[in-house]
Amino acid sequence: MIESLKNLDASLLLFFNHLNNPVLDFIFYWISDKWIWIPFYAYLAFKVYKNDPRHFLPAMVFIAAAVAMSDQISSTIIKNYTMRLRPCHDPSLASQVHLVKDYCGGQYGFVSSHAANVFALTSFLASTLTSNTKLLLKYLWIWAIVVSFSRIYLGAHFPGDVLFGALLGIFIGAMLGKTYQKLILKPVNK
Repeated sequence: MIESLKNLDASLLLFFNHLNNPVLDFIFYWISDKWIWIPFYAYLAFKVYKNDPRHFLPAMVFIAAAVAMSDQISSTIIKNYTMRLRPCHDPSLASQVHLVKDYCGGQYGFVSSHAANVFALTSFLASTLTSNTKLLLKYLWIWAIVVSFSRIYLGAHFPGDVLFGALLGIFIGAMLGKTYQKLILKPVNK
């Protein structure tokens, strides 16, 4: 059973990774870059402020905590515990993986920190922003999926790495969203 899942994971990885062409290589390389999203993060901070100016600073602290927790749990704890090689470091696959600008990442890939981080942010915002931001939330979920998919396309992660990273991020974001509602929003509403 486990071997079948590993084979499926490798087959899906190679399928998506082999869709490569120069245009997609350029797009997904930059989508995967964390620095390109700084203006987007500034826009999200503005939307958090506009949503509830009184609780802007606590919301930003909770967002930072969600991303820091997802990042540290995924990269420091889970990756070092499972020690699953990234596809580009896996001797049985490395020669078949198309790399863009020779980017591969660290040795271990389970779980994807990119996926955990973007889904933690999205999940937190989904559980705390008001209903007048439904369109933004729709785009946030799409953004999280596209950023996560870029990791598969680039050969940096197996689909399973991304799936479990996303689940970890969703759990952390939702958990901190509930805590934020209970500690920050509920006392004000009483």
